[in-house]
Amino acid sequence: MDWSDDGIVLAARRHGEHALIVQLLTREHGRHAGLVRGGASSRQRGNYQPGNLVYAQWRGRLPEHLGAYVCEVKRSHAAVVLDDPLRLAALSAACAVGEAALPEREPHRPVFEGFLALLDALTGHDAWGEVYIRWELGVLAELGYGLDLSACAATGRNDELAFVSPKSGRAVSLSAGEPYRDKLLPLPAFLAVSGPASPGDLEWGELQQGLRLTGFFLKSHLFAALGRDMPAARQRLAERLAKAGT
Repeated sequence: MDWSDDGIVLAARRHGEHALIVQLLTREHGRHAGLVRGGASSRQRGNYQPGNLVYAQWRGRLPEHLGAYVCEVKRSHAAVVLDDPLRLAALSAACAVGEAALPEREPHRPVFEGFLALLDALTGHDAWGEVYIRWELGVLAELGYGLDLSACAATGRNDELAFVSPKSGRAVSLSAGEPYRDKLLPLPAFLAVSGPASPGDLEWGELQQGLRLTGFFLKSHLFAALGRDMPAARQRLAERLAKAGT
């Protein structure tokens, strides 16, 4: 059995002396692992840096087998952000979240397409922080833990949305949520219905709020249900962003 697909490298771990076990997020086949023979060699290992976009050919005797990959690099995103610690941390965090959160061999095309948009943002413009946060919201939604930020849970209106309920994941307006401010999560203005329609320049504080918001639901809902901890790379991104904001 064999197939071909575009894939984003999520992780590559040494297997034996010369091979790698490579985890790809593919467009049509979801998160899928495969053996790359000779992948650990000096000639090939740069091809399998997390974040690289590859054209992958997978072959296995049976569908449930690990199988083997032969990959051709389409774009080396990791090399582009190597000299930018914050963007590199965001790339590492997205790869770690994708590997830990997504079920194996289950297609989630919106997550893949969103990841491509994130890679373009990380290597192309300054709005990558907002794109990253929206990608994590997309992961939550795709896996059944989506937030409802369209209207206030108490009033049904969509103006002055300022908080998110940690229990329901629904937005709450400023007036309805003020008495319970200490129990609610701040909603960054760019995620509110009346916020910017397209990515733009945001204050560090807004990006930190966005990461805290998605991080809360990733940890307490998605990863808790999977019996896993938040990936260390995702925690490092939050720490780096906090330092950058100061």
